[in-house]
Amino acid sequence: MSFQHVLAVVPVTDLDRSRQWYQSLFGREPDNNPMPNLVEWQVVPGGWVQVFVDTERAGSTLLNFAVDDLTDFIAQVRRRGLRPGEVTDANKGVQLSTITDPDENTIRLVGGFRVRY
Repeated sequence: MSFQHVLAVVPVTDLDRSRQWYQSLFGREPDNNPMPNLVEWQVVPGGWVQVFVDTERAGSTLLNFAVDDLTDFIAQVRRRGLRPGEVTDANKGVQLSTITDPDENTIRLVGGFRVRY
């Protein structure tokens, strides 16, 4: 037995508002809307982000997204109306920028990510 997919769940209070925000983050419509209170994007093969109405847990999530070119990705999402934070140096060439969704879930954008350091 092996895992087929990883599903990262982001709890939100308002699906319509959050759907618009995540569309701006990902630059496209959701890939799936399997339930009235859930939309999802496949962000890498086998890796999904599910935006799900759960008012009790909204605002408690942290997601890290490694991108190939952090500067370019930040410029893209800024053009789509989002406001990621300034880029900071972490360690061993890794850079970070943080953004929060409308419910204050934290999205960390990671540049310079490697599988091994």
